[in-house]
Amino acid sequence: MIRGLSIGPPQRGFTLLEVLVALVVVALALTALLRAASLGASALDRERQLTLATWVAQNVLASTRLRGGLPAAGRTEGDERQGPFQYRWTLTVSNTDEPGVRRADVQVFGGAATGEPVTTLSGFIGE
Repeated sequence: MIRGLSIGPPQRGFTLLEVLVALVVVALALTALLRAASLGASALDRERQLTLATWVAQNVLASTRLRGGLPAAGRTEGDERQGPFQYRWTLTVSNTDEPGVRRADVQVFGGAATGEPVTTLSGFIGE
């Protein structure tokens, strides 16, 4: 040791390695939060589409019931705008074992009627 030279108290602070590790931890946490927010937004959009498609199916079934009388067995197609989305729907009316009752199945598709339906609703219509 050199005489007259004092080193003094040790310096307090973080090393470069500690700062880098902290930055990596923060970056991973922010990435996980961003992913969770993205998944939440996607789920919300899917639920909104499902709700609106269900309303379309309920509208088709209600209007079929309100026409009065027993609907003829067969298939009908149409489209309807609900909110910002355009939906295609198919209504299939079929006979049941009960002569005065028909089964009505509504399938709702997003846009063109291709692929899997967004929702399906079944009901019964009687005289």
